Amino acid sequence: MNPRTPALAVALACGTLLAGAVAAPAAPAPPAAAGSPGPVAGYGDVLDRRGSPAAARPDESDGHNNSVNVFADRGAWHAYALPEAGDTAAYGGFTGPLYIAQEYPWWLSRAFSRLRLTESGQPLDLAAGGAPRFTSQPGRLLQSYDLGGGLRLEMELRFSSRRTALVRAEIRNTGRQTRTLGAGWTGSLLRPRAAPMKDAPRLRATRHGVGVDFAKVRETWEYLTDGTERFEVVHREPVRTTVDGDAYRTEAVSPVVLRPGRGHSFDWTESYTFTGAERAREAAAVRSALARPDAAAASADARWRRYVDSVTRGVTKEDRRVAVKSLETLVTNWRGAAGKLAHDGITPSISYKWFTGGLWAWDTWKQAVGTARFEPSLAQSQIRSMFDHQIRADSATRPQDAGMIPDCVFYNDPARGGGNWNERNSKPPLAAWAVWEVYAKSGDRSFLRELYPKLVAYQEWWYRTRDHDGNGLAEYGATVDPGNDSPTARLLAAAWESGMDNAPRFDAALGAAVVANTGADGKVVGYSVNQESVDLNAHLAADQGHLARIARELGRPGEARDWERRSRATHTAVRERMYDPATGWFHDKVLGGDRLLTARGRGIEGATPLWTGTASAGQARAVRAKLTDPAEFATKVPFPTVARSSPYFQPTRYWRGPVWLDQAYFALGGLRSYGYGRDADRLTGQLLAQAAGLRGNGPIMENYDPVTGAALNSTNFSWSAAALLPMLPRDR
Repeated sequence: MNPRTPALAVALACGTLLAGAVAAPAAPAPPAAAGSPGPVAGYGDVLDRRGSPAAARPDESDGHNNSVNVFADRGAWHAYALPEAGDTAAYGGFTGPLYIAQEYPWWLSRAFSRLRLTESGQPLDLAAGGAPRFTSQPGRLLQSYDLGGGLRLEMELRFSSRRTALVRAEIRNTGRQTRTLGAGWTGSLLRPRAAPMKDAPRLRATRHGVGVDFAKVRETWEYLTDGTERFEVVHREPVRTTVDGDAYRTEAVSPVVLRPGRGHSFDWTESYTFTGAERAREAAAVRSALARPDAAAASADARWRRYVDSVTRGVTKEDRRVAVKSLETLVTNWRGAAGKLAHDGITPSISYKWFTGGLWAWDTWKQAVGTARFEPSLAQSQIRSMFDHQIRADSATRPQDAGMIPDCVFYNDPARGGGNWNERNSKPPLAAWAVWEVYAKSGDRSFLRELYPKLVAYQEWWYRTRDHDGNGLAEYGATVDPGNDSPTARLLAAAWESGMDNAPRFDAALGAAVVANTGADGKVVGYSVNQESVDLNAHLAADQGHLARIARELGRPGEARDWERRSRATHTAVRERMYDPATGWFHDKVLGGDRLLTARGRGIEGATPLWTGTASAGQARAVRAKLTDPAEFATKVPFPTVARSSPYFQPTRYWRGPVWLDQAYFALGGLRSYGYGRDADRLTGQLLAQAAGLRGNGPIMENYDPVTGAALNSTNFSWSAAALLPMLPRDR
């Protein structure tokens, strides 16, 4: 890991999200169809989603993460959580929202829409009848209050569309007396403290609720808005709103009369949009949700039942909650197309500042494979989201990189002042594997036809710009890019390209350096690190095999045979030139010779040839011995990125020891493919039991300490969640 303004007429027409859309009080919503399936049950609070922010900037007290695990859905760029029990000042509202200022997360409010009920002019105590219940369930957040005297309040928040949350609050009279109640909503802004961000959000009363407009702020590393963004609350029934500085109050125009045994539902939407064009499109979704809130809720529940059924099918009972947690993690990190992101994708984590507003290449390949298990169309979109930015042969700035997939793309590209966008390097080539795995779930042959030529171009790029000596074994490296303006910068980009940023094998002190690669005209076309990496070439061999499968599926047998030949040759080169019998392990090889870099110790990349099917039976047997040895890779949480026996092993330093679940997935898959299923079962169980919080209600982490099992780095991490879904134990 490492990151259109609408026409004036449209902008004027969209001065408010629902301008003119609600001309009269809406009719009561129809009841849910008798016997219709209810919401997802049995998976409450797989994640602890309780908490409230103290400031606009998310709390990063541990140096990395927002301390509140938020919930989002359908690619929305805003998210919510639940109040803490006992935090009475937050009762009646959902925490947040957390909104993404194009690339960075900020809290808009502690609870922007807090419901307040009154009777005879006096406020009702939401906790009068005892402590409320706050629950997170797949696809929705719930609150339940006993107000005493026969009154109950149930609140639910779901996402009804790509930019809109639907909130429902039902007050029910279970007593014997008719009750007449007033309803109001209050909220206030949490302002960023530093200029110019502090002046970005500002409240505005609307005909149907309240809105927040945003000023234009272009702080590259903190806060990015164009001044066209808006957060807006729209109520189903007539309301009036007053604004006082950073606070507002909305009141229902008419009181609610509740006879014994009757209830009333207050329904409203909360939308966050980036442009006037988005608001124009979203207005129809808001009208639909408020006209038929029961149908909107039922539709969301049906989708989540399908999701949950898909990810839990066949999983052992003990780990179904882990499967649902993985599902919720991926969906919350789903961001809909916006800015320069032309297709929906899944970000690494909404919880970590630098991972919120962009998409990474190899994250995307792995996440797509996991997502395909419950929503193949989203998996396809993820893959397209990266290929949208594949370098074209007619590129004005880097034609030599035709076919390359950038490391990461964000809401803003460099032309829009985006600092996180990165074309200094690519990422490991797992794209054809991802496309094939998604096709296996979707059966969509048109997707194969669309992606096949792009995958071919990506393969060709590797060998054109990353095979320094033309021997068929490629190297990680760096592009010709203004950011790669020194040997140190190029080596850093090469390490980033591996995905294993600070692994010992890329230490300059251990001999790692970069060399220039030139084209037929003598011009530099890229740079290579001075070693041929075993994982890179095993992945290339596997992707060539997947390209053969794709070509055959598309009725191109000649091309399929060509890819099969290339795949066999690459597998053979790795098997014969990158394995060391003395250490029983696969290693990177020095560029321009046959010396293996064994002195740098064993890294988890040496197990990749088992996952790709590259290793011989004897080689797999030797690698298996290291993977199952507690002094090597079978640590408390198995599969550290550097063997415990290595002099460079550091259990909490990113790629120098911590356990990454994608690498665990590859290692386990490799063991199974060579017949070591019992070992894989045992080590899988060990990982699930020892990784902190995994079987509890803790978030899925970026990585884990292999010695203690402690959670490390980013919370709610997408590729970890994606790797878990196929890794979980299955019923026999």
